[in-house]
Amino acid sequence: MRGGDGMQEALFTVAKLEDFVPADHPLRPIRMIVNTALTELNDLFNEMYAGTGRASVAPEKLMRALLLQVFYSIRSERQLMEQIRYNLLFRWFVGLAIDDSVWDHSVFSKNRDRLLEHDAVGKFFTQVMAQADKKNLLSKEHFSVDGTLVQAWASHKSFRPKDGSDDPPSGAGRNSQADWKKQRRSNDTHESTTDPDARLFRKSNQTGAMLCYQGHVLMENRTGLVVSAVVTHADGKAERQAALAMLDAVPGKQPKTVGADKAYDTADFIADCRARGVTPHVAMNETEYRGSAIDGRTARHDGYRVSQVIRKRIEEHFGWGKTVGRVRQTVYRGIHRVDQHFKLTMLASNIVRMSRIPCAVPAVAT
Repeated sequence: MRGGDGMQEALFTVAKLEDFVPADHPLRPIRMIVNTALTELNDLFNEMYAGTGRASVAPEKLMRALLLQVFYSIRSERQLMEQIRYNLLFRWFVGLAIDDSVWDHSVFSKNRDRLLEHDAVGKFFTQVMAQADKKNLLSKEHFSVDGTLVQAWASHKSFRPKDGSDDPPSGAGRNSQADWKKQRRSNDTHESTTDPDARLFRKSNQTGAMLCYQGHVLMENRTGLVVSAVVTHADGKAERQAALAMLDAVPGKQPKTVGADKAYDTADFIADCRARGVTPHVAMNETEYRGSAIDGRTARHDGYRVSQVIRKRIEEHFGWGKTVGRVRQTVYRGIHRVDQHFKLTMLASNIVRMSRIPCAVPAVAT
């Protein structure tokens, strides 16, 4: 017989949020990894807040909500708060009961900035990687490095002379016409009025210039986890300088190797790597105009060929981050906020990868 279309809710219910989440849901192992890392940050969270006064948003809940925003490609804090309000899965992951009120989006954004002031995302990244290290998932000797462009939240029309010598765009409306043909525009003489930290840069001679940042990643070669991520201003030397800085931060004096693409095949980068005891497994950039800084002493070994294969796995993190994590074009302004967003996205990519490795998931959730 046909069922009725009416709905009658019970006056009382004994269902828990835990009952609504399937036992095999992908967020379950992710939440175990996240909670284990957040427990180790308890002392940091105590330092971030005063001992008295009105209770603020719990930093643990704040961090879980930020990860949800990356996992589910939620475009804004306003939409994130809306979805947490009616999505029982989100409430369970963040740690809110069914009848708990959800924060206002402006309160959430303000507390997110507190994480930036104390580098909480960077320390959260470190704790998650410490779990991977305990499970013997990280290589201490073999690494790969690469960089990608992160388009800034600013338009070409905002890129104007620093001395204010030009006229504002003419015409009515918010998006009036602007004509900069036959004008030389460079980062030395111009800057964006929307995001002064963004730089005009192009990836190659075959692509157009855009206002952007450069994101850099150092990946270990055993399981392909990102061990370091940073955002810098976009310029022709940033990739190599960031790579050396990330290699310097790797603990231990053991011999290391680093795989990289042809953009790193310069004499100064190869020499700097060797001076640090790092063997540069860099792709050889040989053209009719120049020779490679890598010779047969390095390229003849099997390890060089293995590094050249594994280094391409960095693109999996970049691809995931740009399609799911929304770092193709950031919605934040200022290099520090963009750096926090990029680190959090690479951390989320690591956590997703770790949750699929059985030995990487803690046995008991905290």
